Amino acid sequence: MCGLCGEIRFDDNPIDLGALSAMSAAIIPRGPDGDGLWQQGRVALAHRRLSIIDLSNHAAQPMVDGEIGLSIAFNGCIYNYKELRAELEGKGYRFFSDGDTEVVLKAFHAWGDACVDRFHGMFAFAVAERDSGRLTLVRDRLGIKPLYYAEVPGGLRFASTLPALLAGGGVATEIDPVALHHYMHFHAVVPAPHTILSGVRKLPPATIRSVEPDGRQRDRRYWDISFAPRPEERDLSFEDWQELTLSALRTAVARRLVADVDVGVLLSGGLDSSLIVALLAEQGQRGINTFSVGFETVGSEVGDEFQYSDIIADTFATRHHKIRVDSASRLLPELPNCVRAMAEPMVSHDVIGFYLLSQEVAKHVKVVQSGQGADEVFAGYHWYPPMLGSSDPVGDYAQAFCDRTHADFRRAVDPRFHGEDASRALIAAHFARAGADAPVDKALRIDQQIMLVDDPVKRVDNMTMAWGLEARVPFLDHELVELAARMPDRHKLCDEGKGVLKAIGRRLIPTSVIDRPKGYFPVPALKYLRGEVLASVRDLLHSPRARERGLFQPAYIDTLLAAPDDHLTPLRGSKLWQVALLEMWLHEQGV
Repeated sequence: MCGLCGEIRFDDNPIDLGALSAMSAAIIPRGPDGDGLWQQGRVALAHRRLSIIDLSNHAAQPMVDGEIGLSIAFNGCIYNYKELRAELEGKGYRFFSDGDTEVVLKAFHAWGDACVDRFHGMFAFAVAERDSGRLTLVRDRLGIKPLYYAEVPGGLRFASTLPALLAGGGVATEIDPVALHHYMHFHAVVPAPHTILSGVRKLPPATIRSVEPDGRQRDRRYWDISFAPRPEERDLSFEDWQELTLSALRTAVARRLVADVDVGVLLSGGLDSSLIVALLAEQGQRGINTFSVGFETVGSEVGDEFQYSDIIADTFATRHHKIRVDSASRLLPELPNCVRAMAEPMVSHDVIGFYLLSQEVAKHVKVVQSGQGADEVFAGYHWYPPMLGSSDPVGDYAQAFCDRTHADFRRAVDPRFHGEDASRALIAAHFARAGADAPVDKALRIDQQIMLVDDPVKRVDNMTMAWGLEARVPFLDHELVELAARMPDRHKLCDEGKGVLKAIGRRLIPTSVIDRPKGYFPVPALKYLRGEVLASVRDLLHSPRARERGLFQPAYIDTLLAAPDDHLTPLRGSKLWQVALLEMWLHEQGV
């Protein structure tokens, strides 16, 4: 797990190594254990290392193999790298390190970009070919690892974070109108290739981009999800699906133990993270480090779920760490740092929770497993059941998930951003694609391929990597995701959602953790804005810089500020916090 950046030139001008160094410096938190810079001809790569596998200097990056003429900057982890290494050694390849980076490099030489089909893991990488001058950029199937890029005069730059590209300079920072619509309408999810800034784009998940020395570029999508069951699965019972799911989940959790350092667990006290702890204990892990965070209660909204995480910690005798955060003393002072760590604006209240939790966790371990993705894969959200038999899937999904109507969006933003209903068009186009016929499956697919990538997964990656902490997500093992997609809807939706996971959970963990209201990392202070937090938001929205940007209509801002609690989204998020967060992010990024 690391950070990478680089540049390829299409003209005869030299690479700006000063800009590349500035980009590399911006991603130091992602890789505090080492750094490197490599240049050959018109291509340069830089890397910041977080040492997880093969802690020696033999695995340092950028990694150059003169024998095969390839160089790589790699971020992520290939969990089956030992098996692939053995296969490559059988083909005659010789290795000078013991990590997964060199396996990726040799696999690319052996199989070309089709090597990604063999990888189990999370990854983003750039491979430079000495002889052809070609650069290949790759992102994993579910977008767990990020990769941003920006066109610059005569070349292309890329990096693990958007702020790194800003640090290199020369990037257009005007607001992208389509991205603003997604941010305000599509629950702050801005799908690839867009970002909130017009000059920066991101590589979509499951995408390979080939960049030729003359500037020609070609994208290939190498993976998709099919929701059609295989013939041999059509008559399987609920019990059969339980066994298949449990077996796949055991494998997913075991795969994510591959490391030369200890692996802990982010334990919210919910079903998903509790299952991970149970399966790790089942596999012989003892004294697992588990971590939970809690905030103060606001009104009737409780700010922690320690009562449930304590049950799991006691049941499996973990080394449990509880982090309590007081809004006045820690949340507000740390908010600017948290926002600065965001590659893109992230409006979810629990971002600060992950940020502060990661700060504490990084003092104890360098790798954690996390339960992100289970709801999107196994239908745990409340908007899935109403999709059953829907005669208007696009409308029903938008009504349950989206923050505003297009008319509300037009009332909120400055008229120069008024345009087409980009978010509704996005949903309609995605739902119209082949491969997911049932309305529920259409909703699950868009959530897995778009919402999950640019909300929960990005949130966890950014906030953990802000402290040099690697987060692994077993529920997003691609084989488990494929299996869940083929499972009949009734098995996922029963028992008020995630039925098959709950059935498995009843065999492994205390039922009191399962039979309770759904929770998350609650941060009431950012949902019900009060006191010092509200005052800070008011000052921000009335600041000269915010007025100069002119993103939002003043009357709309005044309406939100007059009664913050009266303006919540269908998913119970604060509309005031949403607009404030965008302004705060732009300010912290110097835009």
